[in-house]
Amino acid sequence: MWTAFWIGLAVGSALVIPAAWVWGRRIERRVRQLESRARAAERLAEIGTLTSGLAHEIKNPLSTVGLNIQLIREDLTRLQADAPASHGDPDELARIQRRFGALARETDRLREILEDFLRFAGRVKLDLAPTDINAVITELVDFFEPQAHEAKVNLRAQLDADPAVAPADAAHLKQALLNLLINAAQAMTECRDQDTPHGGASELMIRTERKRRRDGRADLLIHVIDTGPGMPPDLAAKVFQPYFSTKRGGTGLGLPTTRRIIEEHGGHITLHAEPGRGSNFTIELPAG
Repeated sequence: MWTAFWIGLAVGSALVIPAAWVWGRRIERRVRQLESRARAAERLAEIGTLTSGLAHEIKNPLSTVGLNIQLIREDLTRLQADAPASHGDPDELARIQRRFGALARETDRLREILEDFLRFAGRVKLDLAPTDINAVITELVDFFEPQAHEAKVNLRAQLDADPAVAPADAAHLKQALLNLLINAAQAMTECRDQDTPHGGASELMIRTERKRRRDGRADLLIHVIDTGPGMPPDLAAKVFQPYFSTKRGGTGLGLPTTRRIIEEHGGHITLHAEPGRGSNFTIELPAG
C-alpha cells in the first residue's frame, strides 16, 4: 500500500511540476506584455503632452501674425484710397492686397487646424449626469437650423416618444453631434453644387430610438442620416482615422473627435454609407 502511495505521489508531482512551470511562464509572459503596454502608454502620453505644448506655442505667434496681416491690409486699403494723391499705382496696391488676403486665409486655416488638433489631443473631462438626450438634440437642432437653412438643407428631428435619459455630458455630446451635422450639410452642399450623385433632396435627420438588450435593459441609439453622396466601404472604414478627410481643406479631426467623445461616454459610433445615396452615423449610448 505504501509503495502505491509513493508511486502515486511521484506521478502526481511529475504532472504538477511541469504544469506549474508552464503556468508560471504564462504569468511571466503576461506580466512582460502588461509592462510593455504600460511603457508604450506612458510614452504616448508623453508625446501627447509635448505635441499639445508645441501646438500652443505655435498658436500664440500665429495669432500675432494674423493680427499684423489685418493691420497691413487696413493700411493698404487707406493707401488705395489715397493712391491718386500720392501718385501710387492702384493696380500694384490691389495685387499686394490680394496677396495679403491669401496670406490671411492661410493663417486662419492654420489656426483652425491647430484648434482642431488641441480639441482632439486634449484630455476629455466629462461631467456625467442623467441627461434627457431628446432635449439635448432639440436644443442642437434649434441652434443649427439657421446654418442648415442657409445651406438649403432640410433639417428635422424624429425623437423617440419615451424619455431618452442616459448618463452624459450635454456640452460634449452636443459637440460630437454638431460635428456630424456640419459634415453632413457640407457634403450635401458640395455634391449639389458639383452635380454629383446623391440621395435626392438635401434632407438631414437626427433620430433617436431604444435598443433592447437580452438582460432587459435598453441602450439609446442616435442616428444622423443624410441624403448626401455617401461613400464606398473602403473610405467609410477610414473616416474615424485622424487626418483622413474627403473634404477639400478639411482637417480630418472632426469625426475622430466625435468618436473619442462617444467612447468616453461608454458608447460607440458606426457608419453605414451607400455611394450616391447617403450616410447614416449611428451612436449607441448605454442608457441609465
